[in-house]
Amino acid sequence: MESYRIIISGKVQHVYYRKFVSQALMRLGIQGYIKNLPNGTVEVVTTIYEDDFDTVLEILKRGSPLSEVSDIITEVCENDDLVYDGFEIRYT
Repeated sequence: MESYRIIISGKVQHVYYRKFVSQALMRLGIQGYIKNLPNGTVEVVTTIYEDDFDTVLEILKRGSPLSEVSDIITEVCENDDLVYDGFEIRYT
């Protein structure tokens, strides 16, 4: 199991992107959070099994019906010691 920080760029704020993604990932049992960043991007931090990585990326690329994802940057979180209880939307 690996922890990732993923930054999604494009038309991803004010288009129900966070809600859509959080619901899709909750249905899969993925742990972590999603939040808007001040620069207009969206951040996802998640702990997933390698087998689920492509599925998660596909959900992030597809987004909500109103969103338009232009770029996704992923990085492994080496020191992610957070404990997740499901998948949540964070507002701060």
